[in-house]
Amino acid sequence: MAKEQQPEVLKVLDVAKTQFYHFTAVVISGMGFFTDSYDLFCISLVTKLLGRIYYHVEGSAKPGSLPPNVAAAVNGVALCGTLAGQLFFGWLGDKLGRKGAYGITLMLMVGCSIGSGLSFGSSPTFVIATLCFFRFWLGFGIGGDYPLSATIMSEYANKRTRGAFIASVFAMQGFGILAGGMVAIVVSSIFRALYHADPYSVDPIGSTVPQADYVWRIILMFGAIPAALTFYSRMKMPETPRYTALVAKDQTKACQDMAKVLNVEIKEKQEVAQPQNNRSSKFALFSKEFLRRHGLHLLGTASTWFLLDIAYYSQNLFQKDIFSAVGWLPSASSMSALDELYKIARAQTLIALCGTVPGYWVTVFLIDHIGRFAIQLIGFFFMTVFMFVLAIPYHHWTRPENNIGFIVIYGLTFFFANFGPNSTTFVIPAEIFPARFRSTCHGISAAAGKAGAIIGAFGFLYASQNQDKAKTDAGYPPGIGMRNSLIVLGVISILGFFFTFLVPESKGKSLEEMSRENEDEGDQVQPNRVEVTV
Repeated sequence: MAKEQQPEVLKVLDVAKTQFYHFTAVVISGMGFFTDSYDLFCISLVTKLLGRIYYHVEGSAKPGSLPPNVAAAVNGVALCGTLAGQLFFGWLGDKLGRKGAYGITLMLMVGCSIGSGLSFGSSPTFVIATLCFFRFWLGFGIGGDYPLSATIMSEYANKRTRGAFIASVFAMQGFGILAGGMVAIVVSSIFRALYHADPYSVDPIGSTVPQADYVWRIILMFGAIPAALTFYSRMKMPETPRYTALVAKDQTKACQDMAKVLNVEIKEKQEVAQPQNNRSSKFALFSKEFLRRHGLHLLGTASTWFLLDIAYYSQNLFQKDIFSAVGWLPSASSMSALDELYKIARAQTLIALCGTVPGYWVTVFLIDHIGRFAIQLIGFFFMTVFMFVLAIPYHHWTRPENNIGFIVIYGLTFFFANFGPNSTTFVIPAEIFPARFRSTCHGISAAAGKAGAIIGAFGFLYASQNQDKAKTDAGYPPGIGMRNSLIVLGVISILGFFFTFLVPESKGKSLEEMSRENEDEGDQVQPNRVEVTV
């Protein structure tokens, strides 16, 4: 098998020095992920407030809570939209180009974040239905950001620091989660100061002030701000040189675009020759040739992301339930609605600050030194260990004197999720597939992850219910309990560890080397020669 020579413009891109534009691209793409994570996770902060406002039961000893089907819909509908968006925009990114689809995702995020906060209606059912409608399309826009941002960053970066730059884009998720908690703390603090309310046990009706209906809306709408701030910058980004050279087959335009954003001058010496009889550029997605070259890789990226997200989203979306179960949060009846929101937001912010955010950035600093494969194995291994440490002696952790120990170990599961598979499952699919399938395959891998997130969001909601019917939340059947649910998440993490062995290491290799872009069973072709000044 012969190898077609790599176009010179891509060789230059692989060895180009790290420049200001690389950091600009991280910020532009990363702010999308800031918005993504803010929007996806802030809903977990306000679900208890929604239950108190719209589902209060007169005479009940407990505050109102969302019925099981409503809670599942509110928590899961954005994930369903995200899955659809990842598949659609992944495909569109390979058909129209990365830039062509990039602005659409941001417009959806801005419009639907505002729409979520403006959810209207005269009955709880109508308000929740409107909220779910906007959150589905919000998720659709968020889904598009996964394959497009990862692909754009991977195709601009040099091979020496590519992993760190892609991981930096994804690490903005941590700041988005942190911002969600901080916004909730600030907004709830302002409203608590302005509108005093007694605990539910003292005044069931007065514990939820009418103005609390503004609080959840403000929190949800805030997600539109960072997305709107980066819209103009996204529209000014040129198409990636790799898409232009390898998919659009226009190396002249690729040279021009590269010269605009990077401090590299490229002068063509002769007309660009296009490859002939190149099977590498002719086989279709899911063809025999594709499956021979990349079938196991796609299975590896999709399965590990699927398993990771079952565990990760179960933990993240239902932190408040876990905190309540171990006694870290007071009982709901001992707090007003805004007190409960404040304390849930404070707890989640502490976990994000101590475990989630550091995990992302440790990955950024180490990924190009120890590699993607090692980080993913380390992450899955320690997620498994700490899940079992929490689950096996679970009743030990429920004692008040052991709450701090529980929170420390629980925070470590987030640290190793993010210094581990939550970062690497995003990075690897953007590096190992051919340019004309790169966005699609990343979208497929990410969509498999969101399928896992949906299972986590819906499954954990029911599974974690107490085995004693008398102790379950209103409307829920008995589950397997929190202890057994954590054991299941530990087993899922073990499976992720073993499926990681299907994923190749891409550290220090060019995208074309990883994707075997230049392999050819036909004629070789001489690319245009270029003169490069850096």
